[in-house]
Amino acid sequence: KGPPEAVDESYGDNDDLLDEAEVNGNWTPQEKALHEARLKAKARRRLRRTSSRDSTRESLSETGGDAGVDPTSPKGRVSTNDRKSRMGKGRGLPKKGGAGGKGVWGAAGMVYEMEEPDAKDPNYDESSQGDTVYATVVPELDEQELEKTVCPIVQEYFEHGDTREVQMLLEGLNLGHNKYEVSSLAVSLSLEGKASHRELTSRLLSDLVGKVLTEAEMGRAFDKMLKDLPDLILDTPEAPQMLGQFIARAIADHALPMDFLSCYKGKVDCDHARAALDRAAVLLSMKTKMVRLDNVWGVGGGQRPVKHLIKEMNLLLKEYLVSGEVSEAERCLGHLEVPHFHHELVYEAVVMVLESNSESAIHMMVKLLKAFWESGLITLDQMNRGFQRVYDELPEINLDVPHAHSIMESFVDVCYQEAVITKQLRDACPSRGRKRFVSEGDGGVIKH
Repeated sequence: KGPPEAVDESYGDNDDLLDEAEVNGNWTPQEKALHEARLKAKARRRLRRTSSRDSTRESLSETGGDAGVDPTSPKGRVSTNDRKSRMGKGRGLPKKGGAGGKGVWGAAGMVYEMEEPDAKDPNYDESSQGDTVYATVVPELDEQELEKTVCPIVQEYFEHGDTREVQMLLEGLNLGHNKYEVSSLAVSLSLEGKASHRELTSRLLSDLVGKVLTEAEMGRAFDKMLKDLPDLILDTPEAPQMLGQFIARAIADHALPMDFLSCYKGKVDCDHARAALDRAAVLLSMKTKMVRLDNVWGVGGGQRPVKHLIKEMNLLLKEYLVSGEVSEAERCLGHLEVPHFHHELVYEAVVMVLESNSESAIHMMVKLLKAFWESGLITLDQMNRGFQRVYDELPEINLDVPHAHSIMESFVDVCYQEAVITKQLRDACPSRGRKRFVSEGDGGVIKH
């Protein structure tokens, strides 16, 4: 393309030719439309060129440029790389103070702060960042997750009785602000269990204080249980008395502060909570004081004297022969918590049958032993040991019970028919040998 003046001159020549054609009368409709379009285009070009020159002149005057420079000259033209507005708007200054645009480092005088290295940066070097420390993040357990996690731990503790293992498992959990719930869950589970479970729970609470729990958290747990007594009493009617014993034992073991009970004086409205606190106060005010509280839950089955256990089993069997309630006998045997000593019950039951010498006693004892066998309270080994002890002592029993052999044989046959004992155990029953009379003068005395 040539300069704008040359273009305008060419268009001017064409206009002169069109004027001649119009004068000569050779104007056609197509030529007339073309002429009008050219005139409009020419006017737009002139308007655009005039506005561009005016904006350039204003920018030069503001920046202190030479006023005498011709805007149409190459020296006065605006550079295409200049970051100034060429739309004729604004003051003609650079955009964003020279800090905007692609590949720009920022405004003059800008100081950048030290940025943290980004691991996603292609130039990121892990070794240059110093020692890397990896830590395991354990999420905090909410109330529901805490119950699902702690309950199996406590129930397993009732089986092995190792407080260190429980402590180790709890230290691996992020209990958070619900840590005190561990004590309340353990006590609630023991209320539904046996006396030995409550003894284990008291030991657990004593061992956890100072390691996993504080005295304040333990007090918060017992305060929560005192408020929940109306709900606990629905499943365990003796809950107020048991909770009172737990409080007294915890104070004696220094798991609770000594002034725990004094904080509730005159502030308790619930009758059940008041009964629990009164029970704890009575236990702590006894003459023997703290020493007796070590056995507040009784002695465990494995720690009881053998004579005491034998006495309890004899009493159990005698009550059964009077009442005939198998379920009550099962409950009493389970509360003794001596599964390794159940052979003594079998032994005492067989001896009691031999001494009673009645058909009703035989059938009732067979019924009881069958119930114990079917429920799993008495195992095969315990059953065999009990009968074998009677077999071994049968000659001595025969001194007090002359017909012990015959009664024993009939009793063993009925037990075998009811699937209480095995065939081997039945065949092992000693039978009285064939006896003969020396002469009629012996008076029927059997010779040994």
